[in-house]
Amino acid sequence: MDEEYDVVVLGTGLTECILSGLLSVDGKKVLHMDRNDYYGGDSASLNLTQLYRKFRPDGSPPSELGRDRDYAIDLIPKFIIASGELTKILVHTDVTRYLEFKQIAGSYVYRDGRISKVPSTEIEAVRSPLMGLFEKRRAKKFFEFLQSWKDEDPATHQGINLDTDSMKTIYEKFGLEPGTQDFIGHAMALYLDDDYKTKPAREAYERIILYTSSMARYGKSPYIYPLYGLGELPQAFARLSAIYGGTYMLDKHIDEIVTDADGKFVGVRSGTETVKAKQVIGDPSYFGAGHDTEGGKVRVVEEGKLSDYYSSEPGQQAKRYLRCHGLFDAQCLR
Repeated sequence: MDEEYDVVVLGTGLTECILSGLLSVDGKKVLHMDRNDYYGGDSASLNLTQLYRKFRPDGSPPSELGRDRDYAIDLIPKFIIASGELTKILVHTDVTRYLEFKQIAGSYVYRDGRISKVPSTEIEAVRSPLMGLFEKRRAKKFFEFLQSWKDEDPATHQGINLDTDSMKTIYEKFGLEPGTQDFIGHAMALYLDDDYKTKPAREAYERIILYTSSMARYGKSPYIYPLYGLGELPQAFARLSAIYGGTYMLDKHIDEIVTDADGKFVGVRSGTETVKAKQVIGDPSYFGAGHDTEGGKVRVVEEGKLSDYYSSEPGQQAKRYLRCHGLFDAQCLR
């Protein structure tokens, strides 16, 4: 740890590992550290021993549960939507060569006391009990309207303005029943409540199109999932960083973010060792987020989103991403 690096990255969550990979590809000398002995941070996939160590530190997994390697338990279970931004990033950065995916067999909804499959083919749609015959015809016209929509072609708008008209207005125009509205809003657009109905329809339109395009990509369902758990995603970007010279240290506790007399970042201390770097990027918890202080708890406000950094050049990707996430360097850590 006596060397000096361009960037020190703290934490191996997905965000940090994406940045580590992109910065390494861009020729930066990167040191990546994590207090845990596994990759993934709060979104890791743990084996049995790691799970017990985290939630039951005084216990150990019973032998009847089997081998450690038979388990990959996601701390934050999620599916990946097949045509979403994350999938585009994985393909664009070519880290899919380090990953295996499994397609989710289907999506289901609970309605009227029974569980029904979300149709993924025309035959399934005809047989589905989720809608009656006439309602299926109305729904078909609704989806055809969405699929044919072009912002630059008023002929496809049918008198609707997605930026001013609400989804409630559009549902009423096509005569969709409340049950169909619930199905579209919650099973397809994935809203948690009905507040979206009174808001401009643009976002709901984009969500529904994302769902249908994801469904069409692989069939069966719009979701895919890493074969060995979501923790594989940050590990894939960690491999990308390592190939381009990145250095990784797991199970390395961070005791201090070192600054000079002017409050500018100069390095990171772990025990008696201090590593110097020009910049530090990290999970907010490494900078005190959530910890109690004299004035209350430290909070970190994040702006932007993963897709904001997306461009054709890796260096530009990293720079755009850093502008909207937790980057601290000699100029901005005060």
